[in-house]
Amino acid sequence: MLTLSLFPSFRCVSSLGFAAAALLFSTFSSPAEERHFLYMGSPDAAQGDGHSGNGILVFDIDHGHDFVRRIEIPMFVEGLRGMTANGPTHRLYYSTTNHGLGCFDLETEKVLWERHYDVGCDRTSVTPDGSKIYVPTGWWYLAEDGGFMVINPENGDILRKLPAGAAAHNSITSLDGRFALLGTDTTLTVFKTADDSLVRQIKPVGEFGVFPFTIDSRSKFAYVCLGKHVGVDVVNLESGEVVCRTLAGEAPIAHRTHGAALTPDESELWISDQVGKQIFVFDATQIPPRPKDRVALSAGGHGWVCFSLDGKYAWCHTSDVIDAKSKKVVATLKDERGAPFASSKFVEVDMDGGKVVRVGSEFGLGRAVAKNE
Repeated sequence: MLTLSLFPSFRCVSSLGFAAAALLFSTFSSPAEERHFLYMGSPDAAQGDGHSGNGILVFDIDHGHDFVRRIEIPMFVEGLRGMTANGPTHRLYYSTTNHGLGCFDLETEKVLWERHYDVGCDRTSVTPDGSKIYVPTGWWYLAEDGGFMVINPENGDILRKLPAGAAAHNSITSLDGRFALLGTDTTLTVFKTADDSLVRQIKPVGEFGVFPFTIDSRSKFAYVCLGKHVGVDVVNLESGEVVCRTLAGEAPIAHRTHGAALTPDESELWISDQVGKQIFVFDATQIPPRPKDRVALSAGGHGWVCFSLDGKYAWCHTSDVIDAKSKKVVATLKDERGAPFASSKFVEVDMDGGKVVRVGSEFGLGRAVAKNE
């Protein structure tokens, strides 16, 4: 079992005063208009370039991805490992390299709680109903008792620990709320969220190490990034079978993949080739996925890819904003000084009259079922 302190350090903080809150609502409120924003965290602990101080930078998706405002969050100085949001509770959860986890209210713009633990905290995920947070113990924690800490979203208390293996890194909760998935060393583990029981472990997968993955809206297929080549393993989550391995490029490209995303309608799979400063696009309507296109990026970096909820835009680890249809860069994310800003820690937040109506994910999840039903 993991060794954790019985009482992790705790502090309640309020990050903004009334003036800042008033500015928030005057900027975001419009009783007759829904607005769409991109919340991006800085500094990204996974890459050295593109930082802009400590906190959340907000961009207006509807108006050229213009910079809107900055929300200072001192804990971000520890380096962000992930950001995940929940619509019903209008909360944003963030994890840091220093084993930190925090909770931020998107409507009041107040930090509700922050905690530190003996292990963790990597890319976290929250159930759609906001009842549980699943926190990986970290890719740097190599003991075999690594896995998930299941966290109470109200105060950061540890509810239980779920061992899964070494180097627990990326996590996803399915959009229907049934499953929590965790990537560890060449292993993909699936838990049932209702009782946190183990459904199955799929291994070996991903070729080497532990890297990002994504899933479709039916929780039928997962696409797991490869550790030594640009490509993915396609996994049948129902049977536990690795169905096929799909490589990008005319010839195998011998470096890791760090980023895979389905378009919301699940028609395309985008795979990051961060070393090659490009994204490969595949037709995802068939197995194995078929090569279709590629997108040129302005820079290298950590590697990541995700889409706006409406599928119009793709975001990645660079400052590029990509039109998902034309596959062209149509905007550059810039901070208030006009400097290009980049981070792989981000989430879409849609608001109406100052109230959160929906949130996206930092993972490029398939959403075809949710869209059609």
